[in-house]
Amino acid sequence: MAFSSLPACRIRAVCSSVPERLFDNRAETTEFTPEEVDKVVKMAGVRTRHLASERTCSSDLCVAAAWRVLDRLDWDPASVEALIFVTQTPDYLLPSTACLAQHRLGLADTCAAFDVGLGCSGYPYGLWLAAMMLTGGGLSRVLLLHGETPSRFAAKSDRAVALLFGDAGSATAIEAWPGSDGAQWWFNLHSDGSGWRDLILEGGGFRNREPDDPRFHCVAMDGAKIFNFTLKRVPSVVEETLRQSGNTPETVDYFIFHQSNLFIMRHLAKVLHIPEAKLPITIQRFGSAGGPSVPLTLAQGGLERPLDRALRLLIVGYGVGLSWGTALVSLSADALLDHVVVRESTE
Repeated sequence: MAFSSLPACRIRAVCSSVPERLFDNRAETTEFTPEEVDKVVKMAGVRTRHLASERTCSSDLCVAAAWRVLDRLDWDPASVEALIFVTQTPDYLLPSTACLAQHRLGLADTCAAFDVGLGCSGYPYGLWLAAMMLTGGGLSRVLLLHGETPSRFAAKSDRAVALLFGDAGSATAIEAWPGSDGAQWWFNLHSDGSGWRDLILEGGGFRNREPDDPRFHCVAMDGAKIFNFTLKRVPSVVEETLRQSGNTPETVDYFIFHQSNLFIMRHLAKVLHIPEAKLPITIQRFGSAGGPSVPLTLAQGGLERPLDRALRLLIVGYGVGLSWGTALVSLSADALLDHVVVRESTE
């Protein structure tokens, strides 16, 4: 168990982004019968999804969110000292998407920029990396970008994924916080590579560069194994995080889950005794966007925020890898929560 605590940082802003194309699963799906669609919608909860075109990449979504954050916070791009780009749908195999974003945002050439190739667990991992850089690395400002376009690698004929995925990006602005008065952030991060085949895009990498089988160009998911993995791993990691940090479900304001599947999330909440009001749900409107579904839910989940104190959030990511983790963090009352709808790129 990679459990750690770090001095609290300050989340100044979380901005989510989605492509403008809105797809209604019930009204627009042609590959399956209405009865099949209705069954999936009821189980997974996905009614509508925002879909990226072939000209829109994760970088486009994240850069749009980052521009909004820089503008609303009035941050000089030169003041950003590190950019972390979490994605499993990069623009290219090389160069890194982080370098492309650094250039497009006009950040200084003294800014560290790098990719993190994680999916559904990527947001708590990204927060952990940012917090380490701010509390132990001497940096003052970090931009954490997390974007995915999973609809672009999902086969329309695959019932396991065809109606599930939506696309989204995000930008989170984080600062060092010398005035945190001893407050801590807590992280609990895990991986189990024995389940690497359970959610996989087999073609395109250097293990299988140009596969003959067209199915290998699309994601494949063993739904039963992913379901069992989630029910086995997520409750224990949440309980460990609460116990190690000295918290209970009552002392946490919101549990921000990766939006994997409505049935699964509600089952997890029941097992963990999480009240429905503390579990924001966005999968009905946006589908499952992988890891970026977490900042998307932060920004669009309707969080009620008191004016006199910070919110305590327990963030939970789990899935492809297999990888899972939590981040117990604070969100100050003045933190910006925003959202951008991105028009299709014409480049």
